[in-house]
Amino acid sequence: QVQLVESGGGLVQAGGSLRLSCAASLRTFNDIGLGWFRQAPGKEREFVGGVRWSADDTYYADSVRGRFTISRDSAKNTVYLQMISLKPEDTAVYYCAATYRLGSRRAYDYDYWGQGTQVTVSS
Repeated sequence: QVQLVESGGGLVQAGGSLRLSCAASLRTFNDIGLGWFRQAPGKEREFVGGVRWSADDTYYADSVRGRFTISRDSAKNTVYLQMISLKPEDTAVYYCAATYRLGSRRAYDYDYWGQGTQVTVSS
């Protein structure tokens, strides 16, 4: 059974930073990709970034490249989203998701989802 549990959200001022965590429980990490998405009220779910687990290869949306960094700890089966220089427009519920369609940026390619964690950036 696949389980993804996010944590680390909260309220931060613009310019601040947060680190989100996603603890993954998967039968195998071979050929798996983990992605971060976000969804603001009234908006569609948006790809933020992802990592091909085995290759430890990361990729990002243009809107966050240079500010957000994804990393993984294979010993803890956890992926992190480090966010710096946060902006009010980064406010959203952030989701961790898993896919076997490596490199995908499309939400419908992700088969498993966490419950989400709220990130609020005040101006």
